[in-house]
Amino acid sequence: MSSVRAVDWVLLDPAASRSVQVGDRLSVDAGGMPIYRVKALAEDGFWLEDGRHPPLRIASLDAFRWKARTEG
Repeated sequence: MSSVRAVDWVLLDPAASRSVQVGDRLSVDAGGMPIYRVKALAEDGFWLEDGRHPPLRIASLDAFRWKARTEG
């Protein structure tokens, strides 16, 4: 039997130092799709993947409003 784990979402604070790091999951809408994982930091944005489209893409933090809450 598989279990689905709910994701807690928090509002992004672009002004906060280090608000997004490699490994974070981002979305435009809390719980909405698609959900992107940050693969690398770039000077002008983030390299992202969505798990279904192989090429990574670069995007600005301005495109996202939510980040999955990390445990710990």
